[in-house]
Amino acid sequence: MLKPNHDETKSGAAAPPTETQMPDTDLEQGLTTEVAQSRLTQYGANALTEEKISPLKRLLLYFWGPIPWMIEVAAGLSLALGDWGDFAIIAAMLLVNAGVGFWQENKANNAIELLKQRLALSARVLRDGAWKTLPARELVPGDVVSLRLGNVVPADVKLFRGDYLSVDESALTGESLPVDKKIGDQTYSGAIVKLGEMTALVTATGMSTYFGRTARLVEEAGTKSHFQRAVLKIGNFLIFATLALVALIVLVALFRQTAFLETLQFALILTVAAIPVALPAVLSVTMAVGAEKLARLKAIVSRLVSIEELAGVDVLCADKTGTLTKNELTLGNALPAKDVKAAELILAAALASNKDDPDAIDAAVLAGMTSTDDLDVYSLVKFTPFDPVSKRTEATLRKGDQTFHATKGAPQVILDLASPGKDVRQAIEKQVDEMAAQGYRAIAAARSDDGEHWQYLGLLPIFDPPRDDSKQTISETVKMGVAVKMITGDHEAIARHIAAELGLGSTILSADDVFDGAAGNNVARRIEAASGVARVFPEHKHKIVKALQADGQHIVGMTGDGVNDAPALKQADVGIAVSGATDAARAAADLVLTAPGLSVITTAIEEARRIFERMTSYATYRIAETIRVLLFMTLSILIFDFYPVTAVMIVLLAMLNDFPIMMIAYDNAEVAPHPVRWDMARVLSVATALGVSGVVASFLLFWYAEVIMKLPRETIQTLVFLKLLVDGHLTIYVTRNPHWFWSRPFPAARLFFTSEGTQVVGTLMAVYGVLVPPIGWPLAIAVWVYALAWLPVSSAIARSVRKLVVSGTARHAQHVTRIGQSLHHK
Repeated sequence: MLKPNHDETKSGAAAPPTETQMPDTDLEQGLTTEVAQSRLTQYGANALTEEKISPLKRLLLYFWGPIPWMIEVAAGLSLALGDWGDFAIIAAMLLVNAGVGFWQENKANNAIELLKQRLALSARVLRDGAWKTLPARELVPGDVVSLRLGNVVPADVKLFRGDYLSVDESALTGESLPVDKKIGDQTYSGAIVKLGEMTALVTATGMSTYFGRTARLVEEAGTKSHFQRAVLKIGNFLIFATLALVALIVLVALFRQTAFLETLQFALILTVAAIPVALPAVLSVTMAVGAEKLARLKAIVSRLVSIEELAGVDVLCADKTGTLTKNELTLGNALPAKDVKAAELILAAALASNKDDPDAIDAAVLAGMTSTDDLDVYSLVKFTPFDPVSKRTEATLRKGDQTFHATKGAPQVILDLASPGKDVRQAIEKQVDEMAAQGYRAIAAARSDDGEHWQYLGLLPIFDPPRDDSKQTISETVKMGVAVKMITGDHEAIARHIAAELGLGSTILSADDVFDGAAGNNVARRIEAASGVARVFPEHKHKIVKALQADGQHIVGMTGDGVNDAPALKQADVGIAVSGATDAARAAADLVLTAPGLSVITTAIEEARRIFERMTSYATYRIAETIRVLLFMTLSILIFDFYPVTAVMIVLLAMLNDFPIMMIAYDNAEVAPHPVRWDMARVLSVATALGVSGVVASFLLFWYAEVIMKLPRETIQTLVFLKLLVDGHLTIYVTRNPHWFWSRPFPAARLFFTSEGTQVVGTLMAVYGVLVPPIGWPLAIAVWVYALAWLPVSSAIARSVRKLVVSGTARHAQHVTRIGQSLHHK
């Protein structure tokens, strides 16, 4: 019996078993369930150990960092001044920020962990004498596994059955070329099977594997999408602007000989309130909420930031087979060669198929037989599976004392083997072209008694019909501003037939037409003008994506299912592994579809655009609020030598604002009719206009209360506090909707009730004097009426600014186009 051997392990789970420790593995039956479970307990799961941070430590981290330090210093200054009320409020703010952040991060992490579990690799394992598909993490030393084209090797294994295996070990060894393996060779966890099919014995799992000993799981930290980078730039802008204005306030206070500790405490609290503390939490929550919803829609996100990229996709390169078509091949009427019966042709093709684990073509051929019992009289000596290089399968068979060979595959390959006369070959190639024009893919079969001299047997037409929903889905996708390009390895005639049926158009180019003699933008222009590209090899897919992405001209989505699609999926802005994709394709993709067809992609694009709008809404609101509060405070102190709100009021505003901000992640949002990209000019323009109008409104209230009503300054402070709270929350309704604030889509219930609830809480505090001087119901109602009266004014300002920015952008684009056309004509 063949037994696994192991290298030394450094640490972690139990040491791998040695030759003498491990029971023999029956290579024909595999391990029993009982033995496998015992070894799983002994050696642990077949997974890399992640460094987990305990919940307590993660919670404590919220009290460590620049922003928590500022809050903590402000609390310390309150203690030093003997202001116990301020201390209690500031400490409460610190605890609430930490609690909300911890809860939201924990929720996001849990969602991501669930998605990771759904994306876990699987393995074909021999257990209890039967082949089963199990999660790769359940593998143990001594398991017998099957490796085939497209698999990611699930553990360190030793090959013991099969002809050959070609694996990509570049992620492990840095070797860029595939490595050929044979019986007795070791293959390592994480390698990708490029060619061949073999059976292997697991020798090491988890942290005891070569990959586990040399690498640790690296979380995808620091990879930021275009939109995230833009939002973080906004955050930095707000931080620097806040620090500059606060520094100015401190200098003026020192010049006026105001108490230093009180000034410093106020400055610290104002800084904390103005800086977007919730920015990281809002980003992660919005992404996690979106990922959860997409998972329910059968689209699993493997890279969260790809959701934002998906919102901007304007070109979708879609595989034909399995995405636009059903990938349920049906055998047409056989076209046997002269003196060959149709039954003989189908039998030879069936014998050259994998009966135990058929692929799509094998299944179609086997289904075309009247009865598969006819195959039982033949003994299989050797089977060579299909691979993209040879483009055929071959079986060596025995019937009685007779040994012979059968093969099936691409017609040109079989014709090269059989070498018929020139006239016969031309006639067969004409048949292939006629089939292709009708949407049929032809495969040919041949037979040989010695493996060298082959007899051509005929053609088998196979048809993969379009999915029932493909035409409608493509139409909807095009209406969304996304150009769909069909990418296929089939002949142009087949591609043209399918494209016409799906309403994609009939301009199908071959890969040679696209790339021959073209460079740079010329390649992209040819692809843009075509309905699809046929006769595509894997390297062409990568080049197509790269050409479309050049100079940022397109954000490209790419669908794929095979190991050879992995480079293109990785290169695309959003790589999409379709239902039934290989492990290698899923590992390279950003989005993994678990339902067949393109309709899931359309739904995912819609949801991504909603998420984008929520993020834009938050960014606009955050900038507007910072300008509104900080500019009003700064001007009040510099011009009127008056603190319009107290430190406690600032803390209360920050706390009450946090709750509706978090609910933006769940808000109803409009789906943009076209792909969206970050428009910094629009966001900054709208936010600045709203912020400045808010400052004007606040000063009008301050002037009326002091000059006309002659209210005490303490009462005015509470009035301003309530106005900033109510008006600030109402601003969310303006920034979330590009139309009038009362237009659809209406706010989500979570956002509306949270926003109104915090406004009510703030109003009750102002009325009855909880932590602030009381103002009573008449003044509180007057503030509400004033804020509501400003709401349509703010909405009108936002709409006008948006129209001006859009109009200016359109005029600029037209001007650039006119200049380009003028230069082109010259």
